[in-house]
Amino acid sequence: MRAAVLRRHGGLEALELRDDWPQPEPGPGQVLVRVAAAAVNNTDVWTREGAYGLPRHPEAKAGWRGSLDFPLIQGGDIAGSVSEVGAGGPTEWVGRRVLVDPAIYADESEDAPPVGLLGSERDGGFAEYVAVDADRLHDMSTSPLSDQELAALPIAYGTAMGMLERADILRDETVLVTGASGGVGLALVQLAAARGARVVALTSGSKATALEEAGASATLPRDTDQADLEGQLAAAAPGGLDAVADVVGGPWLERLLPALREKGRWVVAGAVAGPVITFDLRRLYLHNLRLIGSSMHTRAHFAALADLARTGTVRPHIAAGFPLSDIHAAQRTFRDGTRIGKITIIL
Repeated sequence: MRAAVLRRHGGLEALELRDDWPQPEPGPGQVLVRVAAAAVNNTDVWTREGAYGLPRHPEAKAGWRGSLDFPLIQGGDIAGSVSEVGAGGPTEWVGRRVLVDPAIYADESEDAPPVGLLGSERDGGFAEYVAVDADRLHDMSTSPLSDQELAALPIAYGTAMGMLERADILRDETVLVTGASGGVGLALVQLAAARGARVVALTSGSKATALEEAGASATLPRDTDQADLEGQLAAAAPGGLDAVADVVGGPWLERLLPALREKGRWVVAGAVAGPVITFDLRRLYLHNLRLIGSSMHTRAHFAALADLARTGTVRPHIAAGFPLSDIHAAQRTFRDGTRIGKITIIL
């Protein structure tokens, strides 16, 4: 089968295109999915580069859960159809259009945390076929979303759903989203607006219109000094913020934490602007604030996302689609950061 195979950590040269890679065979409790579309995420790039580091060794080459086994087929975002089931498997899935939950969970509970990911700890969807556990399938037979739209959901929108759920973002609350034009940021804007929250989006000025179309009530330029930022934020959210959904990290915690209302929540799921920060702990405990770490989603979070996909309540924006043979170009386009929406791989 055709596949993009990661041979080692490194640059794009470490990602090898093959048309003779062995097709996987589904084991007991598994199905074989014919991939229709996949999508590119930061996880794919950082895993290839080995950019996650290790505890006490932040510069070490590693995946997000540690050392990886190579060769590896990346790609955690998978939409397609079931072509085969493993021994004793659920034959009723054959032929169905599906969305795949890419998480490998710690246990069987609905709220179990993810401890692995397709495309990282197991082979993923940058190939014609992928073998997945049958209990990770979600039936999309009735979904109005295209294959590319479905493939855009699992990691970015799953991460965003996990953030909103863990921070208890409710209707009529005001939430600020950092990095709002990125994959997870845009998903946060759409999903928060869909649940009736008022969204303030922090982004570059050139992308403000697109974010307002996605559901943001107000946008703030990220490249402004502290005094101007405070004034603009006060105008956009005069009563303060109920929550911040942060996907970039860095100095934003120190800059924006004072804007949280009493009992406000700051949920973080990224650190592209800097993983090591300082902030005033007094602002945290004196105002009964909550600082929440959020990594991906739970089964319950993903099931809620799948329900939205079936009804078409949220439709991801697709910035560009590339054939698998152009996966290097897809990752370069993803890294340049000039487009709003998801970069997809079409098989």
